[in-house]
Amino acid sequence: MKIDSRGPRFTASVTAVLLATALLVPEGVATGLIALQAAFFAIGVGLGVQSTPTGLVFRHLVRPRLSPPAELEDPAPPRFAQGVGLAFTVVALVGYLTGAVLVAQVAVGLALVAALLNAVFAFCLGCEMYLLGARLTARAAP
Repeated sequence: MKIDSRGPRFTASVTAVLLATALLVPEGVATGLIALQAAFFAIGVGLGVQSTPTGLVFRHLVRPRLSPPAELEDPAPPRFAQGVGLAFTVVALVGYLTGAVLVAQVAVGLALVAALLNAVFAFCLGCEMYLLGARLTARAAP
């Protein structure tokens, strides 16, 4: 099932706000926000980006108010991107929980940059990593 590419971009916008907020609030609150975002990413990896809470908000509240999408896209690259985001938020969560706050903040900052690239410029860094990996593995196949 193909997805509306505006959905992952909406999700990236919400993710960017959540991650930016995590960098501005006290560590205890940041830990909770990062745990929440990690859970959202885990849902995206397990069930697909369209099943995340922000994906559901997009599908039921935002998309009905928009014109039909020009085209639909393969959900695999955004799902992979959710996995990349999950990896960064897990590193951040472990950092916060073990007192390695700088490590946590750097991981959050890197995830924030990726989310902003998608939200503002429609450039999904994780999706591009997925496509590059697919190209490299296709070339390596005999």
